[in-house]
Amino acid sequence: MQSQDVAQRPAPPSPTGLVVDVEQAEAALVEHYPRLVRLAYLVLPPRLGRSRRVLTAHALAQRALPRNRTPAPVIPAQSTGRHGDPGYALVRLQVLRTALEAGLPLTAKAWPKRSQLPPLLPHVWGLKLFPRSGGADELALDQRLSTLSGPARAVYALRGLERLTDDGVCKVLAAVGVADPEGAVLEADGIPAQYGLLDSPEFDPCSLQARPTDLMRRRQHLKAALTAGAALLVCGALLGLPGEGWGPEGAAAPPYARNPAAQAALDPSKLTSMPPAAWRSSARTDFSVWPARGDLTGDKALLRRALAVWARPGETVQVSVTPGTLSGGPAGPPQLLYAGTVDAARVVILYDGLRIARYAEPQDGTQGAALDFARVDGAGRAEAGAVVLSRSDGNVRYLTAPWVKKAGERDLMKPGSGAMDLTLTDGVTTPLASPALRSGPCTSWNVLQLTDGVRTRLLTDLGELVPARLTTGRPGSPREVSGAAALRTWQPFACSLGTVRSAGVRSVNAWAFNEQPLPDASGSAAWVCTRAETWRGGGARVLAQFHTPGGAYGATATQAENVPACGERDPHVLAGVLWKSKAGDWYLLAAGSRETASIRATGGVNGVQRSSLLTVPAEQGAQAQLKGNLKDGRSLRGLG
Repeated sequence: MQSQDVAQRPAPPSPTGLVVDVEQAEAALVEHYPRLVRLAYLVLPPRLGRSRRVLTAHALAQRALPRNRTPAPVIPAQSTGRHGDPGYALVRLQVLRTALEAGLPLTAKAWPKRSQLPPLLPHVWGLKLFPRSGGADELALDQRLSTLSGPARAVYALRGLERLTDDGVCKVLAAVGVADPEGAVLEADGIPAQYGLLDSPEFDPCSLQARPTDLMRRRQHLKAALTAGAALLVCGALLGLPGEGWGPEGAAAPPYARNPAAQAALDPSKLTSMPPAAWRSSARTDFSVWPARGDLTGDKALLRRALAVWARPGETVQVSVTPGTLSGGPAGPPQLLYAGTVDAARVVILYDGLRIARYAEPQDGTQGAALDFARVDGAGRAEAGAVVLSRSDGNVRYLTAPWVKKAGERDLMKPGSGAMDLTLTDGVTTPLASPALRSGPCTSWNVLQLTDGVRTRLLTDLGELVPARLTTGRPGSPREVSGAAALRTWQPFACSLGTVRSAGVRSVNAWAFNEQPLPDASGSAAWVCTRAETWRGGGARVLAQFHTPGGAYGATATQAENVPACGERDPHVLAGVLWKSKAGDWYLLAAGSRETASIRATGGVNGVQRSSLLTVPAEQGAQAQLKGNLKDGRSLRGLG
């Protein structure tokens, strides 16, 4: 496949006469830094390797800031508010331009550009940094993208991350100097449109894993420096011998010393365990009152291996960590929750008050082990209902809490089908289908249903160690998804849970915040916002979704991250969508929560309505900005 060159020509002056100040560009760069780095990472040539692509992506984004006032580029109209910002458009163009230049071959006729050389900054000595591994779908997409030219990868990234039309993509590529934007668009058409996978941690250079560099080579390189410096150290020691008193680190033990606390954390005989009935009288009902279960709780050799790998995982150990979770060893002896044989593997589950750690090794004694971490601080009875024991053949097994009396499997997309009972053996469930392991179209979403004698709760596997709790209702007072109405609320939006996979999600709430009659009298559409809260507190993701009568799936109208909307602090939400009637007419439909007094649309569509609903005739592809006012006088901006 032929690559496309990036033409060397300056950006044209802005026809609008607008000028971007350095402060405006800096504000856009800081606000949208993770998105810009992800864009650069996707466009950079895969031959650089994942570690160098990470550092180069960060370097290109940080160097995108202009040195002085710069003419604003012409950007295509898009659906979210940030793209109306000329500062963001300017730094995005610079990131794309330098990322494409980084893929150009070095020639003897011209000096290399700065982007073609390894970045000086940022730099991390002694470590390799690379994004966390995704699933099979993400790996396949990364391999397909590696076969494309730089401009074609830019087309795919602009379509998926920026939601640009092909016309908009061509304008952006032309602005950065691509000689044949239309050819790049045609080349990118050869890759399946799996744009939702671009939000995966597989392509996130801001959520990283660390591994050491070549230790033997580093040792050889340091040997000469150590030999040369030995004489200077001896001379310094002779010139000033240390006297009595504290050193610079006080009473701290030397690095890697075998101090008693570190040794106790690695001693299987010091593992803590709770009596089977401790949870009945305890004031707490979380992981701290789980008893130790499994057929290998007395296998000291297995427990010693699990603790040692937790403290010092080797190069062959596959380590996975949920976002915001530390992977270091325990501060003291952890609590044993499980040790047993599960699906041809020996599994150990440990808890240190902050994290759940799962160690697994093959039962046949072959090399290779896995170590998974999940953050669970602040978990209560609702969140401490189950932990993943194993995943295999598209299925998942759970270890359930001691207070769980009954477990079942339910398809969230079939609310009327009921739940299929799962057998519980010493708290371990029989296998059930995992939506996190599925590939292809979403036609079902199986969840775990747990009953503790008082309440029934639904938990869903999102590819992590602890399943996420599902709720429904107004933020601040959510309810369990147990009744018929709550199950119907989730039915059209179950597949949207795939967008928050591997994001460290603690719970997901769905709230039907309004209902809107359709202008062609074909029924009423439902407006639902889903909010995924994380264990780390930040990174909450909000989707405003729209569902028309008879539709199998809801459509995402807009989404945002790290905003209070649709949450306990600020439950109000405002969103809009372009909708086409059966007669072929287009409308802008917008809705706010029922406390909304008025909604106004400006930009490509103009209209105002003193209600929590807005219906305005529109043209296909029109863009609009939404603003509203609440009944108490506060203003409300559109989500996104």
